Amino acid sequence: MGGLSASAAFREHLRRLGLGEFPCGAGSWNRSRFELRKRKPGGNAAQREADAGTAQHQQIGTPSEESLETLMEFVSSQDSPWALPPDCSPEDQHLRELAVQSPQLIRDNFIFLFFRSLRIVDKGVNEVDKNLLKFHNLEELILSANQISRINSAHLPRTLKVLELCGNEIVGLQDLCSRPPPELQHLGLGYNRLLGSSEDKYLTAEFWPNLLSLDLSFNNFTDLMSIVSKLATLWRLRTLVLQGNPLVLIPGYRGCVIDSLPKLCILDDRNISPDEKHQFHGLSSKSDLIVNKAQLVVSVGKIKGIPNPIKLEELESSPESPVITHSYYVTYEFVEREKAEDTNNAEVMKFHQSQMVATPNPGSPPGSADTGGSESPAMSSLHKQEPPANRANSHLTPRKPWAETIECSHRKEHVTGDLVALKAFLMAGTTVTVVEEKVLSWPIAAALAEDGGKKGKADKGKAEEKPKDGGKGNKQKKKKESPVELRSDPPLLRCLGSGHVNLESLLTGDQLVAVVCDFGVLITEETTQPPSPKEKDGKKSKDKNKKTKTGGENPASQKTTVAAKGKGKNKESSEGKEVQEIQPVPLTVEFQVQLIQWTAAFDAQHQ
Repeated sequence: MGGLSASAAFREHLRRLGLGEFPCGAGSWNRSRFELRKRKPGGNAAQREADAGTAQHQQIGTPSEESLETLMEFVSSQDSPWALPPDCSPEDQHLRELAVQSPQLIRDNFIFLFFRSLRIVDKGVNEVDKNLLKFHNLEELILSANQISRINSAHLPRTLKVLELCGNEIVGLQDLCSRPPPELQHLGLGYNRLLGSSEDKYLTAEFWPNLLSLDLSFNNFTDLMSIVSKLATLWRLRTLVLQGNPLVLIPGYRGCVIDSLPKLCILDDRNISPDEKHQFHGLSSKSDLIVNKAQLVVSVGKIKGIPNPIKLEELESSPESPVITHSYYVTYEFVEREKAEDTNNAEVMKFHQSQMVATPNPGSPPGSADTGGSESPAMSSLHKQEPPANRANSHLTPRKPWAETIECSHRKEHVTGDLVALKAFLMAGTTVTVVEEKVLSWPIAAALAEDGGKKGKADKGKAEEKPKDGGKGNKQKKKKESPVELRSDPPLLRCLGSGHVNLESLLTGDQLVAVVCDFGVLITEETTQPPSPKEKDGKKSKDKNKKTKTGGENPASQKTTVAAKGKGKNKESSEGKEVQEIQPVPLTVEFQVQLIQWTAAFDAQHQ
């Protein structure tokens, strides 16, 4: 099994410091400074005179050596080629300066006694070995962002006061608590893989009697009352970080922790004010009201930027043409195994997914699904974005007809007890999609029109022979006519825009994520059908009028604008300016997710 021990990583760190290389250590760059120290005091007058000359020579320096001041500048200046790497500590800098001033001190025994703080970050360390016990004065050990899965506390120096293990792969605390450092004041276990109630039994004063600060952020603790009861034994604890754990999604999380740990000063990087302590007073005694469930409210507001879908040819359709209706709605994802108000939502989404059809849009560029395009690749992209069944469910807002501003006014409360799955969902975020639904409804009576034609001709003569009654018979006939029955085709669904919304901040203290999803400007669909006879006639009349005004058709003038004089010119320029000022509106939708949190002990009784 590959990997690296902590002591081996430290050796590599010492090699990077270059304590025996220029400008540190002893060499040709400072040899004369140490030759005099090797001579024994005393001797004849000639020897003392020679030593005095050597000392004078040392002060002046030889052409092949550097003065002590120059060497110190080499190791202390940030612009020097021999400057320390940016991830080194002040102790590393001090050690290099000692290696310049007194290189004979740089030995293993001295180094192990010298370091009080050891920082080994992101070096691939997977083992805390017993060689760390050689650091007899070590008070701070930082091993963040490595690959450590277990720690034998017998290999930790007993002098430790700070132990930081953030960003490792620790799955249990049993080995760490077998013989923990007795004077430890800070323990950092954030961003590991700690499980919940099986590990909180090790977070007591029995193992950490002097703990002042504890970081358990972004693990998988779920039982709020269980972990709070264990942390209450840490009577010196003043700073606690639990954000990123599933239990922070419980409505009474912050109030319960504050009331259960009255000496706590900072919770999740936020100071605890006296007002908070007063508002949540007595909440810890109402443990029966604190349930390990989360409540979130999803709201969808206004949709803007959808072009008018009604086209001229649809308005001028014949009685045999279908009735076309357009409606719009928004879909979003939420973690499964949750209870929502809309119990029919699952059935609706099954129909939605089975009927989703890609409608080509000749005017949209390829690959523009997320910004308003609607080609077949856009719909395939939409299907790919849909999460697997074991991750999230899709929800949709009520369908609304077209308007320049569509008011969705959608609000849905989601309640779930699977806090671990909810945390994973919030870490991944959700996908918001704007969908257009187009339905073609055909008149059923149109199919019977041909059969009724013959009967109409036979009855026509009889109707003419009847006496005139002022048209009352026709009016009564119209009143008796039943409304036209329509047969609707399966709906055609088109993705107008789809985007990702980040929800991770709900795990770090935010109670509301409110965004306006911007999908860009939609490219309207361009018709590829030939022009209708009315359009042809209209075009011919315009061309005829143009010829009359200009005295004939000039091919070169078809793409140029005739410049008028006086007021006409000003009028045209003002109209053109108004046209230029009209800017397309991007497709946007208002979307927000609110995490329900109690603000006082009274909220528990209200819930």
